[in-house]
Amino acid sequence: MNETNHRFQLSPLIRGTLITVYLALVLPLPALAPESLRLWLLAAVPMGLLIVLAMLSEQVTVTNSGITVGHPSWCSWLLRRGWSLNWTEMKALVPVGTSQGGKVFYITTHDQSQRLLPQRLEHFDRFLDLIQSQSSLRTTGVGRLTPPWTYQLLAFLAALMLVGELSVAFAVQQGLIIVPS
Repeated sequence: MNETNHRFQLSPLIRGTLITVYLALVLPLPALAPESLRLWLLAAVPMGLLIVLAMLSEQVTVTNSGITVGHPSWCSWLLRRGWSLNWTEMKALVPVGTSQGGKVFYITTHDQSQRLLPQRLEHFDRFLDLIQSQSSLRTTGVGRLTPPWTYQLLAFLAALMLVGELSVAFAVQQGLIIVPS
């Protein structure tokens, strides 16, 4: 039988939102820092972005054999977390409420270990269909962890922060705002 691979990554909405939040929070830091720290912060901002990109690069691979969750090779040496399960190892999907009122799901195995089901993936419905068709697990009632509007709102607010920060930086550069030294 041919092995079929389906790869799923973090939703672009979520990935883009979190990158925008990072940029909105850290881009002003070098300009606001004392002179002695500016060079360090200028170097730290891209390094931090690289770490954020690595954390957001988690991918899920679904094959005829099972599910693998991990990171691509360019950053897997740094972020070693991940897991893999064969379809035959999976016993049930167990819902667990979150403190924010959402619901996460754990895949429980026959030896009672648990793996967190990824719920922030692009093409999430297709991912659930593959799980249901390949395993004995029923995915009815499994949904995304948070509704898309929450990330859309956060993305809008982060973009608004970036626009404000860039406007202030432009005004300072043009001499419209004088910053005491």
